Amino acid sequence: ETKAVGEKKKAFDATAAASRTRSVSTQQSKLREAQRYEGSAVAIQKKIADLETKIAREYERLGNANRQLSAAQAQEQRKQVQEEKKRDAERKRAMVASAQELSRVQGRLTHHDHLHRSTEATLQRLQDLPELLTVLFLASNPIDQQQLRLDAEARSIHEMVRKSEHRDVVKLESRWAVQPLDVLQAINECRPGVVHFSGHGSEEDDILFQDSVGRSKLVSKEAIVQTMTAGSGDIQLVFFNTCFSHGQAAAIVEHVPARLG
Repeated sequence: ETKAVGEKKKAFDATAAASRTRSVSTQQSKLREAQRYEGSAVAIQKKIADLETKIAREYERLGNANRQLSAAQAQEQRKQVQEEKKRDAERKRAMVASAQELSRVQGRLTHHDHLHRSTEATLQRLQDLPELLTVLFLASNPIDQQQLRLDAEARSIHEMVRKSEHRDVVKLESRWAVQPLDVLQAINECRPGVVHFSGHGSEEDDILFQDSVGRSKLVSKEAIVQTMTAGSGDIQLVFFNTCFSHGQAAAIVEHVPARLG
């Protein structure tokens, strides 16, 4: 731009010199010189304008590139933030799941420890045998159910008692074809320390006794519990040898020190 100004000044000076001279040839020479300088100035200004246009375009391109870069960086940052949030959420879920599993394991261990200590205490009490321990064997095998070999089971129990170290203080009483009302009567008569029931059970935790004609009669676990707790005996152990007997055993354990089922 400074060069263009210089060329214009030279053109102005040449024009001024042409106006002062009286020589026609000199005047023409100065005018041509002025035109040359003027043309040079115009050419320089055109180059300047072209350069300014190119510079403006370059600035625009750089501005667009910077905006695109900023947008890409912002998008990447948002992506990283989202991924970090996702990882945090996964870590939290894993921690919660781990804590829940640990709590369940601790709960099971506590429950098992309680059962273990309760069983140990019961076994200790059973080891301290009374002068006479009565085992009441109750058998019910309705004719409309699959027939069970309850006689063989009773014989096996009798043999185990006969061979045991404490056979002299164990008395085995048995009741067969048991009907619901027979249970309380047998408990009051025998005053057992151990009750062993063999027969059939249902998925609803009922026990199948027999009616007056030998067919099945369902009795709920609640009724069984009430009957056994109402008896006059000091029952220490109840053994249910029936199908689906866990619910029955779990119900009776609230009232009897030990149960198997």
